Amino acid sequence: MWKSRTNSLSVTGPRKDSESSFSRTPLFPVHYISSHVASMLPPNYSIRPLHRADYHNGVLSVLRVLTTVGEISEEAWNDRYDWMAKHPDEYFILVILNAEQNIVGTGSVIVERKFIHNCGQVGHIEDIAVAKDQQGMKLGLRLIEALIYISEKVGCYKTILDCSEANEGFYVKCGYKRTGMEMARYAAPPRRKSSIFATWGQPDPADAEEEGE
Repeated sequence: MWKSRTNSLSVTGPRKDSESSFSRTPLFPVHYISSHVASMLPPNYSIRPLHRADYHNGVLSVLRVLTTVGEISEEAWNDRYDWMAKHPDEYFILVILNAEQNIVGTGSVIVERKFIHNCGQVGHIEDIAVAKDQQGMKLGLRLIEALIYISEKVGCYKTILDCSEANEGFYVKCGYKRTGMEMARYAAPPRRKSSIFATWGQPDPADAEEEGE
């Protein structure tokens, strides 16, 4: 883990002795992290890859600043983490820790492999989130810089992201420019059958209403 301390770098040990070495295994190799970006963090702050054990270290709470997360069980977390860990050249999730070794920021870059541009690669920056009490410390900027570094280091010919108009100014300062418009289509959540009709084995009237629309 890269750690900033009076603009120097050092390697720190595990947060808890009780954590297994497996849980502390980084999601991707640490050599992808920019030492320059690490040196620009506030004193005693550090940046490193996501760990499996970070379920207990506040990363989901930080993500809730950004969007809906849901009630994720540790089992569901481990399943998703283990799947990502099998693709270490595709999923790069960073976390920033404060002096108390609590996660206060996170962001990711996902590498997409294409046929165009000579089978080129594109980095997609996603889920930039900083704890509310840590905003204004340029942690978001450091995350963006660190993720761009990773994207370019693995050979992506461009690094893209989506943002709201309210955040456009921030990303312009990070070297981005508007190149298009985002469009999205969200899948409708599955509709639950009325329990009373399911119990009786009768057709749900809601189905008939949908057929008549």
